[in-house]
Amino acid sequence: MINIESWGRMEANQQLYQFMSDNTWNLTEDWYESLDKSDPSGIYSSKDPVVIQNMKRQNHAFHEHFCELFRQNKCEGIESFEEWITEIAQDEEHLKTPIHYILREFFRTQEQYLELIQKFIEIHEGEYTEQVKSTWRDMVVKVFSLVMTRFSEENYNYSQVRLNAQQAVIKELSSPVISLNKNTAVLPLIGDIDTGRARYILENTLTECASKNVEHLFIDLSGVIMVDTMVAHQIFQIVDSLNLLGVNCTLSGIRPEIAQTAIQLGISFEKVSVTSTLERAINNLGL
Repeated sequence: MINIESWGRMEANQQLYQFMSDNTWNLTEDWYESLDKSDPSGIYSSKDPVVIQNMKRQNHAFHEHFCELFRQNKCEGIESFEEWITEIAQDEEHLKTPIHYILREFFRTQEQYLELIQKFIEIHEGEYTEQVKSTWRDMVVKVFSLVMTRFSEENYNYSQVRLNAQQAVIKELSSPVISLNKNTAVLPLIGDIDTGRARYILENTLTECASKNVEHLFIDLSGVIMVDTMVAHQIFQIVDSLNLLGVNCTLSGIRPEIAQTAIQLGISFEKVSVTSTLERAINNLGL
């Protein structure tokens, strides 16, 4: 059974819900008009009408979900926001926007609601107890806190998925085994090589050479700027591993510092031929 106090609180929430619901589009338009559009990057500075319209739609959808919590007289869960949070967190325009800009707009919208509730209280002066008014304000702060936390989590998780996928593509493109003919290929290495990348190069090179039936692989190091002793050791491990697969190797473009590191490590060049340039290496093989 619902007591009189609970019934009164539900009735008050229903009246507040109706008031806020009638003002959702006003909230969206006021928010966009007062938006700082001078941000150097991100969705808020966009002048694209399609982007702006979609941004307003997303903002208004937030208000619809938020007001519904008052109609349902609950603030414990934000399940109704999950779909909205996922959409915003994975939205391409929002992903281009620094996270602190987005959180700033959450706080501005929270302030809008606190001001709107205060306006409602002034219109209905004397009708509601201080406890009811305080509950409304607390509910706004609590819901925004939950939504912002959940959004930040989803935004981070999705960004990590994208980052990992991009890194995988970069790794694949940065160590390509390029076929020169049906049994000869070249592996051009460019840029800095750390331990993680060296390990990937080893695994990828073995797989590619096996799948392409490579019998002779040119490994060009002229684009490698710097390597430490661990990486130098792993590069020569590639040669040893390929020899076990029956693949002959030719190293070209070895910089003096790499050669010096190899000598310090006691690495033998008996299983690999060495030339100064990739062009000379290819010519020596008669290609």
